[in-house]
Amino acid sequence: MKIAILSGKGGTGKTFVAVNLAAALGKSTYVDCDVEEPNGKLFFKPEIIEKKKVTIYLPAFDKEKCVGCRECVDFCRFNALVFIKGTPIVFPEICHPCGGCKIVCKYDAVSEEKKEVGEVLVGKSGETHFLSGIMNIGEASGVPVIKELLGSIPDNRNTVIDCPPGSGCMVMESIKDVDYCILVAEPTEFGRHNLEMVHQLVTVFEKPLGIVLNKCTEEENPSKDFCLENKIDIVAEIPFDKDLGRDNSNGEIVYYSNDKAKRIFNVLSGIVEKKVCQ
Repeated sequence: MKIAILSGKGGTGKTFVAVNLAAALGKSTYVDCDVEEPNGKLFFKPEIIEKKKVTIYLPAFDKEKCVGCRECVDFCRFNALVFIKGTPIVFPEICHPCGGCKIVCKYDAVSEEKKEVGEVLVGKSGETHFLSGIMNIGEASGVPVIKELLGSIPDNRNTVIDCPPGSGCMVMESIKDVDYCILVAEPTEFGRHNLEMVHQLVTVFEKPLGIVLNKCTEEENPSKDFCLENKIDIVAEIPFDKDLGRDNSNGEIVYYSNDKAKRIFNVLSGIVEKKVCQ
């Protein structure tokens, strides 16, 4: 069972839900795919047992062999290749290292150069298998790091994937093979807007989903209104609670330290398991 935790923006409580759900599931795998700013390690405090460099292969051109046929340029659907004054040039920031330009070159003028783009950490924290990645500073995309992370997930455990915030390419990569998505939202108009955005993305991917409403009070909740108006399943409502907020801010997994949180996440884990098995 693979569960993705998403939010339309940072600060909604996405990691709060992800780490505590992973704890509630017992022998689980937690995957921190927020590779621009991973913070799951602040909660699990894992013992790191392995570090793996993430590399990609970018095209390199042999100007002596290149005849200027432009087949590589015509092949590249991302427009990462151009010819300027008869010289092939690659824009690494928009290259999706598929290797296609090397395959289509009839003159063996294209080779590949390895480039390090990030790192994956493998660790353990109690019963939880821990995976986290971070992209190198200056890299345009964390997708290669996320692919390496997702390829490192063991098959025999329930998995909670802590996605990047928003609805961009890294989020799409994170959810493409999951069984269920949990969308975390705040009780504000801004929270509703961001919930709508990420809900559209998950709907395009045709993934079953449920909403966790976080920081709930007795006041108006536009995010809840959106769910009711569109008949979207609300799987948990977590109250605004100073104790939970304080402990979470101190890097604690509140499932272990707060009875109220333990009840909430035990119920949530049971609901999710039932929905995945339907």
